[in-house]
Amino acid sequence: MANTPRYAIYYAPSPDSALHRFGSTLLGYDAVDGRDLPFPGGVAPDWREVTEDPRKYGFHATLKAPTALADGRTEAELLDACVAFAGQARRIPVIEPVVDAISGFIAVIPASRSDDLQQLAADCVTEFDTFRAPLTPEDRARRKPERLTERQRDYLDRWGYPYVMEEFRFHMTLTGRLSDERRGPIVARLRERFAAIELATLAIDRIALFKQTDSASRFRIIGSWPLRAN
Repeated sequence: MANTPRYAIYYAPSPDSALHRFGSTLLGYDAVDGRDLPFPGGVAPDWREVTEDPRKYGFHATLKAPTALADGRTEAELLDACVAFAGQARRIPVIEPVVDAISGFIAVIPASRSDDLQQLAADCVTEFDTFRAPLTPEDRARRKPERLTERQRDYLDRWGYPYVMEEFRFHMTLTGRLSDERRGPIVARLRERFAAIELATLAIDRIALFKQTDSASRFRIIGSWPLRAN
């Protein structure tokens, strides 16, 4: 499985947006063209290590978690499905983005729940599921099901990922997990940087298909599509 490509449906901001530059610069990686970027100064002396985990995935929010393709499915078919999905008329979610801690790491998250965003994520989970390869026992074990709630385990077995439907929490990850002592100062510094881009609202108005060629490579964007508003 190490050389099997994986694909994910993510929200990624427009490549020419201030949010894309903000997140990609902090991670030191641009998933649009695969470039390494200079790490910013003044956040933490070990910033490269702090961002090691999220750098692999690029700046994004998960809508459909990474998966190998199901037998008989092709990348071309998945690209076509993304085009069709983006062309469905829907309410475009609009959130107030903030920088905060979530489950031990720091991310850009909505200030409050958005039903439209929850629906978009649920639609991605269900409509792209025919492309998902079944979980292997090793994949399931890596999710540590013994630490999940009963509902999360049910979602893991049904959808291949525990944090979907009611468990979904939109987040654009900026760091790996941090100790309680470290999170506070880093949140404060990242909030200062985020305030500088003056982003009062954010429309979740596009989807992107990310591809990881093999387990040693980073994810890159291979397609991005604006969502059709109704």
